[in-house]
Amino acid sequence: MPYIPHTNEDVKEMLDAIGVTSIEQLFDEIPQSIRAGKLFHVPAGENEMAVLRDMAARAQQDSGALCFIGAGAYEHHIPAVVWDVAARGEFMTAYTPYQAEASQGTLQLIYEYQTMMTQLTAMDVSNASLYDGASGLAEAVLMAVRANRKSKSRRVLMPVSVHPHYRQTCHSITRNQNIELLDLPYDPISGQVSLDALKEYEGQDIAALVIAQPNFFGVLENVSALTDWAYARGVLVIAVCNPVALALLTPPGEWGEQGADIAVGDGQPLGVPLSSGGPYFGYLCCKQEIVRQMPGRIIGRTVDQAGREGFVLTLQAREQHIRRSKATSNICTNQGWVVTAATIYMSLLGHQGLYQVALASHQNLIKLKQGISPLKGVSLRFSSASFHEAVLDLKYPADQVLAIMAQDNIMGGFDLQAAYGWSHSLLVCTTETKSDADIQLFVQVLGRALEKLSAQSTAN
Repeated sequence: MPYIPHTNEDVKEMLDAIGVTSIEQLFDEIPQSIRAGKLFHVPAGENEMAVLRDMAARAQQDSGALCFIGAGAYEHHIPAVVWDVAARGEFMTAYTPYQAEASQGTLQLIYEYQTMMTQLTAMDVSNASLYDGASGLAEAVLMAVRANRKSKSRRVLMPVSVHPHYRQTCHSITRNQNIELLDLPYDPISGQVSLDALKEYEGQDIAALVIAQPNFFGVLENVSALTDWAYARGVLVIAVCNPVALALLTPPGEWGEQGADIAVGDGQPLGVPLSSGGPYFGYLCCKQEIVRQMPGRIIGRTVDQAGREGFVLTLQAREQHIRRSKATSNICTNQGWVVTAATIYMSLLGHQGLYQVALASHQNLIKLKQGISPLKGVSLRFSSASFHEAVLDLKYPADQVLAIMAQDNIMGGFDLQAAYGWSHSLLVCTTETKSDADIQLFVQVLGRALEKLSAQSTAN
């Protein structure tokens, strides 16, 4: 169906028919005090040609650059067949599967995705996906507060080492729902959340504990000890995990004696390109006991009267199906097409392929650490083991180092100044896409950048 905008005459005719003089009157029930007002920072609209030129120019800035950034979005190799298949019309234009008899292909694909995610996380149930990892964590917090009927506090322990964007999103979504997110500090030496940090909350009413594995610094947490602490005190555990890392690490369903209650994260590493920030998708899995509190939808497999296999919407506690006040979520959305690509990606690689991707990513980080060890003015900030990211402390400001490295077409990492106030620290990442030559080049360019800043400092 083509998009046909309304003319001014069309708008006037419709407004006259309902007896109002302006579109603004249709929103008179919304108090002025909570309206956004004029959007001063939103530029005026451009025509198609100007927008395409602007997007092409921005894309060109990244052309040919070696990326070592990470920080929640990861450059992995994506086999060409993944998006070739996903781009077929049956997948690309498939609509939301409300009519099971007309949507068997889409329903089966989501069912396969759910099966793979439960295997990857060792959880009982997976939904059909969420918008992204950050909003997924917010959903998990809301879900945990609803599910933990023993807790009345609506208080959630949120480590400072969780991705800062995830924490900001959680705060934005939960702050008006009487949910309190309590900052949980990390150990400055190890970079981990220690049991000592939890002593302050002994005997207090806490609804849930968030555990990131790995955390934003790339550090691996002592997940079993944290999970057992929570279980012994009636606190639900929300695991925030990089799905690729789970091919190498203990899955959240097996943490401690009882396992995590909810597992959530961003599925971007599973066959989704960086794409300048999206679209991505969020995954959410949980234990069977709390599945009724899960947002989104679940696809199930059944048989019809003739015994033929079919796929159906088994659970769909969404806002459009029931009263808004009773819905488990009013913000969740599944990213069907991106999930299609991720399902194809996981099908192609299988257990062994994902394991090899994770292992190669980790081994490349070891090589990078070994490469920078002789450099003067560079050190590792944390002592704990890492997956495929690490924080480097530099002698000179990180933004200056990155600017010099960019001149050699190296995206050298993520500046931690804005997120943590560390002006001389850099979060670097390696994946299986980096060759030995790439890592050697990174070390050389980083070394030259430090030498250049040293010379400038001496001259001044």
